Amino acid sequence: MLRIWLAALLLLTSGIVLAHGMSAEDQARALSAGYLEYIELGAVHMITGYDHLLFLFGVVFFLTRFGDIVRFITAFTIGHSITLVFATLYGIRANYYLVDAVIALTVCYKAFDNLGGFKQYLQMKSPNLMWMVFAFGLIHGFGLSTRLQQLPLSEDGLVLRILAFNVGVEVGQVAALAIMLFLLSGWRRTESFKHFSRATNWLLMMLGVLLLLMQLHGYQHSAYPDDFPLNKDDHGHVHEDMEAEMSPLSGYQKRLDLAPEAETDASPATDESIESPLEPEIPDPSPHQHGDGAYHTH
Repeated sequence: MLRIWLAALLLLTSGIVLAHGMSAEDQARALSAGYLEYIELGAVHMITGYDHLLFLFGVVFFLTRFGDIVRFITAFTIGHSITLVFATLYGIRANYYLVDAVIALTVCYKAFDNLGGFKQYLQMKSPNLMWMVFAFGLIHGFGLSTRLQQLPLSEDGLVLRILAFNVGVEVGQVAALAIMLFLLSGWRRTESFKHFSRATNWLLMMLGVLLLLMQLHGYQHSAYPDDFPLNKDDHGHVHEDMEAEMSPLSGYQKRLDLAPEAETDASPATDESIESPLEPEIPDPSPHQHGDGAYHTH
């Protein structure tokens, strides 16, 4: 069992390093995406959103009654739907690293609550879980909104696109919860659940702390880029910038802004200004060298 959890930890941390935003491919698709594609984008983003999934896992970890599961998940859904829709609609933004850092704290909170931390360490009763789940739903919804606002959303049909994305999020949430509940219900029937449930929630808290540190690290680089010397992280940022420039969205808005000017400055072509196209160069397959360089082929 310990090996399984270690493997899960390594898998998750590798996903954390890759970050959890909207890919250039998804942003490009959104330029001409229909409502069904926005549903797909929302579902995929929820399923791959490890911070949201960790929190949900903590919420349902000790829940066995179907009615309790429905109540808590409904509170979470209402909360994140409110901020997802209205923050996106009114363009309310924040640094997504900081928002994701707060989401990481919600994971730590739920693990701490599952471990009985309030009674054991603070000598107090746990806060009302229903209201806490609703409040954390608001935070998670704002995190989803920061990602959705990375897409090139047009004013035409904006509300329906936001709602379609939200529907996709709910579909992804239901799918993730179904898998979690299936695994947990089977695990609860074994003796190992009693032995490892506490260790699992400690692991959940450690993952929340790791998420928090990763997001704060990302915020430092985004907010204070000049404070960091050239290092491996800067090397990684260079590659991210290169990928962004090569993405289908690279220069999209710039081309739109320059299009009228280009049309105005363009002059009609004449026969004298038209040159015959150059023939493409044929790669030389024979070994050769340039200057004092090593022999090579093209």
